Amino acid sequence: MSTFKPLPITVMTVDDHPLFQQGVAGVIAAEPDLYLVGQAATGAEAVALYRECRPAVTLMDLQLPDMSGADAIAAIRAEFPAARIVVLTTLAGDGHAARAIAAGAVGYLFKSAVRKELVDTVRAIHGGERRIPPSLAHALVASRSGQAITRREIDVLKLVARGNSNGLIADALGISADTVKDHVSSILLKLQARDRAHAVMIALERGILSI
Repeated sequence: MSTFKPLPITVMTVDDHPLFQQGVAGVIAAEPDLYLVGQAATGAEAVALYRECRPAVTLMDLQLPDMSGADAIAAIRAEFPAARIVVLTTLAGDGHAARAIAAGAVGYLFKSAVRKELVDTVRAIHGGERRIPPSLAHALVASRSGQAITRREIDVLKLVARGNSNGLIADALGISADTVKDHVSSILLKLQARDRAHAVMIALERGILSI
C-alpha cells in the first residue's frame, strides 16, 4: 500500500547577494519538505517571478538595488493578497519592520539567525502563523504606545538631517520657527536623544529615516 506524501513547501528568495542566496538555498535543499522554486535579485524580478512561481513562502530582503523590500512586498500583495512573505534582513530597526509589516509581511527574520531559525520559520509561516522576533515586537509595541514619531516630525527630522536651521525648516514647511522648535523638542524626547545630531543617528538606526 502506498503512503501519501504531502507536496513540499515551495519557497522563493529575494536578495541581491549571490553568496547569501547560495547559503539559503543550501539550507532549504537539506530539508525534504521544502523546495526552492526561484531566486530574484531585485524587486522587479521578485514581482515577475512571484507571478510565475506562486511560491507558498517568499523570503524578502529589505535592501534591494531598484526598490525597497517593503515596496516589493506591497507590489506582490497588491496582486496576490494571500502571499506569505517573510522579511530576511540585517536591519533591526523598528521603523524598517513597521513599514514591512504595513506592506504585508507576516514574518521577520534576521540573517544572523538563518541557520537556526529559517526552516522552522518557513514551516510556521506556511502553517498560517506570524513570526516576529520578541525584541522587535517589543520595540514595535513601544513605538505605537504614544511615543511614535508623527509624519510632520519626520518631515522636520529629514530637514534637520540636511543641516537646516529652524528658520530654514520653517520656511520649507510653511510653519513658524517656534513650531519647528516644538517639533524638535518632541523628537528629542521621543527618541531619547541628547541633541539634533544624536536624534538623526537614532532615526537612521531605527529605520525612521533612510540615507
